[in-house]
Amino acid sequence: MTTQLDATTPRAGAGREKVVAAALELFAERGVSGTSLQMIADRLGVTKAAVYYHFKAKRDIVLAVVRPALAEIATIAEDAERERSQAVRTEVLLVGIVDLLIRHRRLYGIIESDLAVGEILATDPILASLGERLAAVLIGPDPDPGQIVAANMFLAGLKSAGASAAAGLTDDELRTHILDCGRRLLRRRRQPSGRTATP
Repeated sequence: MTTQLDATTPRAGAGREKVVAAALELFAERGVSGTSLQMIADRLGVTKAAVYYHFKAKRDIVLAVVRPALAEIATIAEDAERERSQAVRTEVLLVGIVDLLIRHRRLYGIIESDLAVGEILATDPILASLGERLAAVLIGPDPDPGQIVAANMFLAGLKSAGASAAAGLTDDELRTHILDCGRRLLRRRRQPSGRTATP
């Protein structure tokens, strides 16, 4: 029997979480463009109006799916920023972000493969500011051009690290490979003459 998904009860928060969970499943199966609000309602066995109660548009659902991971990234950035050594800041951020990617591997796959998600996230100010913050942690003070390029390459490459070519790897294997690549890419090299490396 079709219900209203707790639309008028104190359990509305639980109803919202159910919509997000169902949307994530469908996004993984059909992509964001191939998923409609009606499909999400059908997956939950509720009316489309019940889904509209929680989210007015599919864009809002996409952001709700992604935002918990963004909150985790912000916490990782805070942990890294508390460290005094640039090397430790980089390692804390690297390990934290890679572990997050592994925990949300399916979500990263959706972000990497679905152009609709990229278009939505490109307009989200929270994500834009968070990306700048991560880059600042990895680049550190007084960077040389190589450090800037390395940090940007690492952050850009993370989106495709769990792509189809890596689908056969276990979580532990993928984590090991990403950490190895990240450490090699972000390793501080000897500064050019006249520059002093940050400790």
